[in-house]
Amino acid sequence: MTLPARDYLVDRFRTDALVLRERADAAATGQPRPGPDAATSRKMAEACEDVSAMLQAIATNGTVATTLDALQALVPLLEQRAQQQRAPAVRSVYAGAATRIREVRQAEEQAAGTVRSPHVAGADADADADDDDEATLDVAVDATFDFDELDDEIDDDPLPPLSV
Repeated sequence: MTLPARDYLVDRFRTDALVLRERADAAATGQPRPGPDAATSRKMAEACEDVSAMLQAIATNGTVATTLDALQALVPLLEQRAQQQRAPAVRSVYAGAATRIREVRQAEEQAAGTVRSPHVAGADADADADDDDEATLDVAVDATFDFDELDDEIDDDPLPPLSV
């Protein structure tokens, strides 16, 4: 049995917090470890615990789709927290959490065969921005190419019936 998305993410950030605290403790006792220094490791661990607490606040009694929507709802908050951080390492914890949520959601939807198109209502808020980008690109392409002229070059005659 696979671990539900919410539980997987909670476990991941709890584990990251523990590893970062161990690294901080080792660095504080003079045992060099690869990675950030003790103070940065502690700040990162606190950020991991913060993310874990946000994830734990999501109810576990809903459907998979409801849980995925609740996880997705955390993404803007995580991105906002990332922008508010001065330390790049701490910023990366919040930004990484947003990325992990997107990845987990996509994997869950692919496994269930319900991958959403960005143009479906209820999909990511980025869909509107993508539509604007597409419209701008369409205008630029239309201004660059004369599609009426190109259409004359395309062989679009119907295929003859196939004989067996």
